[in-house]
Amino acid sequence: MSPQDLSESLIWATRGRSWGFRFLLSGGQADPLLDYERSFADLEDEPTTWRRAAGKVALRFPDPLGRKDAAGRVIPHEFVVSGDLAAEIETVEDGLQQIWPLVAGAYARVWDAEGSPSVADLDFTPQDSSPPIG
Repeated sequence: MSPQDLSESLIWATRGRSWGFRFLLSGGQADPLLDYERSFADLEDEPTTWRRAAGKVALRFPDPLGRKDAAGRVIPHEFVVSGDLAAEIETVEDGLQQIWPLVAGAYARVWDAEGSPSVADLDFTPQDSSPPIG
């Protein structure tokens, strides 16, 4: 998947070691908050979740490498997946297998940054494709 396709198919919200919760990818939208809120409505307390609605998938899982923020909290990764990629996600495990390898390398580069990263800081490249988890 090209970086352009990835940025248009995923809304990705997470936090880093010292930077707070923010959108790293916006699904090609100027403001992804509305789609994000709709997708995760009533799922706030679930540490892992998967739900399909309106052709999109809401997906949440804890950082697969167990990374934590400066306060010692496990870092969650929340995605709203759309397009063809959403059709492939039927469970949280599918999300780990299909989505995490697409973003793992980029996240590794920014999670311990002192400030909030930009999309340019993520620097998605073809070699970021990690082997599936598990």
